[in-house]
Amino acid sequence: MRRLPGGPSLVTSMGIHLRELPMTDQPTPLDPHAAIAADRFRRSRGLWRLLAFLALALAVLLALGRFALPEKPAGDHIARLVVDGAIASDPERLELIEELAEDDSVRAVIVAINSPGGTTAGGEELYEALMRLREAKPTVSVIKELGASAAYMTAIGTDHILARRLSIVGSIGVLYQHVNAGKLFETIGVDLDKVASGPLKAEPDFDEPMEGPPRDSIAALVDDSFQWFVDIVAERRNLPRPQALALADGRIMSGRVAVSTGLIDAIGGEREAIDWLETERSIAADLPVATVWPEPEEGFNLLGMLLGGEAHALLGLPASPIVLDGLVSLWQVVPHSR
Repeated sequence: MRRLPGGPSLVTSMGIHLRELPMTDQPTPLDPHAAIAADRFRRSRGLWRLLAFLALALAVLLALGRFALPEKPAGDHIARLVVDGAIASDPERLELIEELAEDDSVRAVIVAINSPGGTTAGGEELYEALMRLREAKPTVSVIKELGASAAYMTAIGTDHILARRLSIVGSIGVLYQHVNAGKLFETIGVDLDKVASGPLKAEPDFDEPMEGPPRDSIAALVDDSFQWFVDIVAERRNLPRPQALALADGRIMSGRVAVSTGLIDAIGGEREAIDWLETERSIAADLPVATVWPEPEEGFNLLGMLLGGEAHALLGLPASPIVLDGLVSLWQVVPHSR
């Protein structure tokens, strides 16, 4: 190997001579500006990698959602309105029902019910909306496992009611619950006080029993709602009012018994609902059935729904909790201590 003047040299594989640098034990000092720039580069590179990963994940979710979520048929179809879980007022659902009445491509509506009931106002809202809808479209309710209280109020707003033989139906009535925590507050040393504009304002209180004028006012509220409930059951099911009143003691019954008492029309599910629509309302049985409510989530709403559901699952919470407050028409199993 040839050496150039001035010191030892290295020969590259291309035959180019490079001067050999002197060896030293001391590290070469770095330029502070270069160090800062390198650190910023590393951080920005990590950030862009994270953003690229999130963008890819979002693209995958949107692609899966596009193919997995049902789309509304282009032509004539039967709409499926799902009433699942606790019922409460919902302006978006109300708006959708009004749109169904005006949509010429919707030939009929199946209301798929699986609910223990909910607030009296929510049940009334659904009942009246379906009563308006049935003036424009044939409607039929299909009760799955449970159609009680405000959910049964919903069902009678349609033209025809079906349930399985072992479905739970009924629980016609209204409920107001009060918890008297006075002894607990006394034990832990908590004293509640208030200034109210009238003797019945914010009554009954949590630290007092429900009795006297507060109980009478609540009883009047419950009875007024209950009498209206009985009236619409008698009217819609074509029952004498005394007979409807006898069935409105809060009892639940199977679908088979509900047929015999007149609370529902027949035993069956969605297949039988379509047969009824074909036989009684001349709706083609081969029309596609599309779920219109709840509306499918898309885009960032879908991502939020998925992430929210995962978060609730990790915490052991229901996916979409609904808090019912006030007057309710709800069937529930509550353990009572004696």
